[in-house]
Amino acid sequence: SPDGRKVVMSQAERGNSDIYVMDLATRRARRVTKHPAIDTSASFSPDGRFIVFNSDRGGSGQIYVMDAGGGNITRISPPGRGVYGSPVWSPRGDQIAFVRQQGGQFHLGVMRPDGTRERSIDSAYRIDTPTWSPNGRYLMYYVGERSNAQGFGGESRIYVIDVTGRNKREIITPVNASDPAWSPLRQ
Repeated sequence: SPDGRKVVMSQAERGNSDIYVMDLATRRARRVTKHPAIDTSASFSPDGRFIVFNSDRGGSGQIYVMDAGGGNITRISPPGRGVYGSPVWSPRGDQIAFVRQQGGQFHLGVMRPDGTRERSIDSAYRIDTPTWSPNGRYLMYYVGERSNAQGFGGESRIYVIDVTGRNKREIITPVNASDPAWSPLRQ
């Protein structure tokens, strides 16, 4: 959470994943979703009042926003645009980054917290795990390439791109890389 006192997470019990908020001082976890669907990939809003998460409660992976206590769950991803996942709230609070799969491609995109003004800023065979820069102007994510018929290739690389979809750059790593996480600003 923005105040550093809680963590939001998915926890599976009896084959079902729900969203929990854990108080770090007491180590008590409170379940904030209770649905037979799979709820994952939760992220706090910068003010700590809301949580964005991914759920298949509508039949396929979609993005939902709820109050931090679990109330007022609202789907924000539009119907008919594919399967959504990996939502993460921007540090500024004005956008949510996500990954959308449609037509055999993955798209890195952003939308407003109410689901409006969705736009794709990159696409590839496989894209996942977006993470915001501390200033909210860039996204880092990984891109997976397709393997060839002999099973070779399929490398995964880390990229950074600004929120306009320009200035895409590879972050050079010595071997394949995935699942980046941006650190907070250094004081």
